[in-house]
Amino acid sequence: MKHHRSLLASLVCLAAALLIMPEAAQAQSLTPNVTYNNPPTMPKPPGYTQVVEANTPGRILFIAGQLGYDAVGKQGPDFRTQTTLVFENLKAAVESAGGHMDNIVKLNTYLTDIRVQLPIVREIRDKYVNTAAHSKAGP
Repeated sequence: MKHHRSLLASLVCLAAALLIMPEAAQAQSLTPNVTYNNPPTMPKPPGYTQVVEANTPGRILFIAGQLGYDAVGKQGPDFRTQTTLVFENLKAAVESAGGHMDNIVKLNTYLTDIRVQLPIVREIRDKYVNTAAHSKAGP
């Protein structure tokens, strides 16, 4: 079975900060303090970090693309399970930095069969992300 064809990869950018920087913050160094984190509830990837946080005058969290694997690296048996695992991993990543799923400002989703997979993704996504608060510019 070709599991790789049905995998869902998501990339989330989390911004949990004010968009307008106070003048004192603007005077600070332009070089952000960057931290790297692999939460223990997510699979540890080779060669990159699951979560990167840039502490600038605001906080921005970049989360690596996620696949439908659990913390020990076992792939979900079907697309619905894989999608749920993706969102559980995203939730773990966001919470590892002290954020909440409501803080998500951008979510990119890549699918291999949009007609079949998009309704499933939307159903599961809506359990994790408050889409009513955001415009639906994408899936």
